[in-house]
Amino acid sequence: MRIAIILNGISRRKRFFASHIYPPLKTRFDTSLFETTYAGHAKELAQQVANQNFDVILSAGGDGTLNQVLNGMLLSSAKKLPILGLIPLGSANDFARSEGITASVDQLLEIINNKSAQSIDIGEVTCRDKNSKTIARYFINACSLGMGPLVVERLEKNRKKFGPSLSYLSAILTTFFTHKPQPIKCKADSWEWEGRARVAAFANGISFGNGIYIAPDAKQNDGKLNSFIAHDVPLWRFLIYLQTIKMKKKIKNPQIKYNLLDKVEITSAELCCLEAEGEIIGYLPAIVEIKPKAIQFLVP
Repeated sequence: MRIAIILNGISRRKRFFASHIYPPLKTRFDTSLFETTYAGHAKELAQQVANQNFDVILSAGGDGTLNQVLNGMLLSSAKKLPILGLIPLGSANDFARSEGITASVDQLLEIINNKSAQSIDIGEVTCRDKNSKTIARYFINACSLGMGPLVVERLEKNRKKFGPSLSYLSAILTTFFTHKPQPIKCKADSWEWEGRARVAAFANGISFGNGIYIAPDAKQNDGKLNSFIAHDVPLWRFLIYLQTIKMKKKIKNPQIKYNLLDKVEITSAELCCLEAEGEIIGYLPAIVEIKPKAIQFLVP
């Protein structure tokens, strides 16, 4: 079996990977390592590697690296895509958490030996880039607008100052005080919503933002997206809601909207940015839709 590993070159767990994970993989399989050296490099590497007859591509990093690898694979010209797998080395690892994937080399070897792959859904976002050109981007876990993109930007500045939990909490709270809820309109086949939102997220996985469970009932192969929309709320209520969803509980309040959908069109009268798995991907207007069982993914 031929395995390609795309490693986030600035991962804080890079030494752990080099000492505990890579040697056993190299011993047992025909393994090639590709390490990123600049922003966006994982996407470029995945696009190239997908055409080189590898059986498996392992993303070694966090949710952002996984997002880039997924996009690179889907943008490749490969007639048959390799199986995608994950070695969670990031700060949040939300998708790994949803699938029960750990950084254990024993688990990884067992998954590969058993060829334990499942067909899973992915999300597709058709939006605009900074030059107003229509583009398509993919996500495996979740995409969001509102506070989400601003939290991503702050995390990039503060990630090295604190640990993962404090970095996320600091970024979320700072963003709460500076972000004004934005007017958005969401239109799906059987559902429509319009108003000002602090957060609007569309999820294939159960959580984002380091364990914020916006879709605790989500399944990665049910052909559905889970939407979560939070209206403008005061800080004290926001903090209560944050603790509630971190405990994998849904919020019972008219200001919070949950829905299941296949496709949704999102517009805004203001400039509104989108992020997916910690990567800024574009701007509204956008169409977000599910692509059922679009890839093969290694799972326990």
